Amino acid sequence: MDIKKSAVAGTLESSDCMVTVSVVIRQYGRQIRKVIYDTLKRLDVNDVKLTVVDKGALDCTIKARVECAIYRSNDIKGGLPWGGAIR
Repeated sequence: MDIKKSAVAGTLESSDCMVTVSVVIRQYGRQIRKVIYDTLKRLDVNDVKLTVVDKGALDCTIKARVECAIYRSNDIKGGLPWGGAIR
């Protein structure tokens, strides 16, 4: 069965679960993965589990979010390429 459109079932309430079916991986998955892997390689990150929930982000946004998460995971707050905007 092919996925024709995105759909959601359930809630985030207690004793329930939310299931989202989306076509984004089929349409854009290769490019999203490339941006993520290229960013991780540039930052010399190995052996990491990364979860990304994409809502139509541009490549530059995905790259920035991956960088920020990696820097935060290492408590790096100074000397950042964008001027220390991480809190």
